[in-house]
Amino acid sequence: MLKRRSVGFVKWIILMAGGFTMVFPFYWMISTSVKIQSEVMTIPPVLIPTEITFARYGRVIHELQFGRFFFNSLYIAVAVTLAVLFTSSIVGYVFEKFEFRYRNAIFIGLLSTMMVPSAVTMIPLYLLLGRVGLVNSHLAIILPALGNVFGIFLMRQTMQSIPNEFIEAGRIDGAPEFTIFLKLILPQTKATLSALAIFTFMGQWNNFLWPLIVLSSQGQYTLPLGLRMFQGQYWTDMGLVMTGATISVIPIIIVFLFMQKTFVKGITLTGLK
Repeated sequence: MLKRRSVGFVKWIILMAGGFTMVFPFYWMISTSVKIQSEVMTIPPVLIPTEITFARYGRVIHELQFGRFFFNSLYIAVAVTLAVLFTSSIVGYVFEKFEFRYRNAIFIGLLSTMMVPSAVTMIPLYLLLGRVGLVNSHLAIILPALGNVFGIFLMRQTMQSIPNEFIEAGRIDGAPEFTIFLKLILPQTKATLSALAIFTFMGQWNNFLWPLIVLSSQGQYTLPLGLRMFQGQYWTDMGLVMTGATISVIPIIIVFLFMQKTFVKGITLTGLK
């Protein structure tokens, strides 16, 4: 009994240490955003602010076009997420439930593109977008993100667990193929769609390098590029940076809270046949 209690106590200590390690950066970010300027970069650091100020939030929102950056990131992330959910699910459905020539070879070819580093394709993609006049526009971010090979693979794995009898029953009843996909197949993949939605939204919301390459107008900037503006060559206002970072994590937290149940279920089911 004593040994069992000791093991339980050690596990509790480990879990508490892990939880503290994950929560403390968020606490530090939020507390720094409301500290007075004299306590932001002091040594030793001030863990609990002696005085709280919300002046930076007003400055970030009204003076630094942060609202514009926030809107740009939000609509790009939402547009890409919705498009990826549709394209990944329908392509995964076709690869799994339809028989056609060279199906497996084409799918393996798609998967092989995941092994190509993104840095290799940036220059050709930039030149291609420049030829069609899409550089310095949000379409230069949205269009290349529509073909998500990881999403296609994820949805195809999920489609394997759906019996073909559902499709045959729909065809016998005279339902069109798209209706079968929309009303019979998609409702059974909600968990996987939720997981893919969170992955895609977070990836686009935090995307920095590609927008930095293709966007040159400040009015087109996304949130990560807007946060970069708070960093000077010789000095960085960490209070403003932490304030902007605090605001930027709010949509991700909201998305995860609304979809966490189906997200966890999707993670456990996507690898099962």
